[in-house]
Amino acid sequence: MEHTVQKSFRKFLVVWFGQLISMIGIGLTAFSLGVYAFEKTNTATSVALITLFTFLPNILLRPIGGVLADRFDRRTMMIIGDLGSAAGLIFILSIMLTGDIQLWHIYVGVAFSSVFSALQSPAYKASATDLLDKDQFSKGSGLVQLAESSKFLFSPIIAGILLSITTIEVILVINILTFLVAILAVLVIQKSMKVEREDKDNKNWMIDIQEGWREVVTNKGVLLLVLIISLVTFYLGFLETLIGPMLLSFTDAKTLGTFQSVSAIGMLISSLCIGIFTMTKKYASVLVMGLILCGLSFSLMGVSTNIYFIIFAGFLFLSSLPFVNMSADVLVRNNIANEKQGRVWGIIGILSQLGFVIAYSLAGFLADHVFNPLMMEGGALASSVGQIIGTGPGRGIALLFIIAGLFVMLIGLITSRLKMIKSLEQSTDIAPPDSAGLAHD
Repeated sequence: MEHTVQKSFRKFLVVWFGQLISMIGIGLTAFSLGVYAFEKTNTATSVALITLFTFLPNILLRPIGGVLADRFDRRTMMIIGDLGSAAGLIFILSIMLTGDIQLWHIYVGVAFSSVFSALQSPAYKASATDLLDKDQFSKGSGLVQLAESSKFLFSPIIAGILLSITTIEVILVINILTFLVAILAVLVIQKSMKVEREDKDNKNWMIDIQEGWREVVTNKGVLLLVLIISLVTFYLGFLETLIGPMLLSFTDAKTLGTFQSVSAIGMLISSLCIGIFTMTKKYASVLVMGLILCGLSFSLMGVSTNIYFIIFAGFLFLSSLPFVNMSADVLVRNNIANEKQGRVWGIIGILSQLGFVIAYSLAGFLADHVFNPLMMEGGALASSVGQIIGTGPGRGIALLFIIAGLFVMLIGLITSRLKMIKSLEQSTDIAPPDSAGLAHD
């Protein structure tokens, strides 16, 4: 039995490694396109729109991707998703090579990639439950986040260096090649992911989506957790979109890349700790502490223009985030049946990511037309708040960060008082060892 578990974990590692490489490639492109758009327009809005089009189709279509992950071979869905994502980048690259690229071409290309990412993401998420034993869920979650952290840890500093010695076209080619590595990794473990799916050909797709929705909303603790995460992602969406424009207002792309990479060491350390040390309880408490630390460090990023202080705050923020993600991930995974996890992760994906969509839609407008004007010389808050955090380009974004961080801390404090969240932890405590992923209402 132990040999089988170890063999299964090794197969998970193969898939994980492919995703690690593709995440680094995705991070290279995301960073480079953001810098490219800001240098072309000098507005936060153009950066925010790239981020919006990168994520909006993914989030809206994820429930459909979840249904497909439960109906069809999850390996196949991951391969199709990676191929389509690469095709979107090939479109951008081909237009760039003609020398006549407009921003809307980039929006179309990243949106196309995002559609196929919606097929890949739920299948990959559900495949972890296929390949891992119940006791390995937290370890697997840590490793998944380690791969996620790579686009913050390695990608920005690599992209910053590459942009200074080569072109954005080369970076796009590198990203396309990383998708091929991810596909090869899935092909290597071709015969290892099988989940029995009943009546998959006889059911209407909408029924599957409704079942996923019902599975989420009937477990009040899971629904509440998803709503909390959605509120948090609303505030994180501002950080993700506007950290570049804030720093580029007083420094260069190479320094921005260094900031993101160095601060992401915090995410690397936390993810490694989660991956090495198996956790089996206290997920709700870890979630609360993670939220409070995330909020505190978020606010700290706005109080100073000292790059070393901002790096410290970024380090603290990204070291807290994996504990929030891991806790929420395990609490959901242990309360939902495996055969329904594809469609459930699809529904959870759209609900929990709605905050990002709203933030991406608002971030550029709020930065360029509300907060930055308030903090310019002669602005409404220049003589009050400006005396504390400074005035000038980018300081309005800093004020937005401070306010958002305070709200994230408040969400953490409220979460600590919610009995329904603690009840999810009790469900994981009483789950029998051979019932990985069984729901407990």
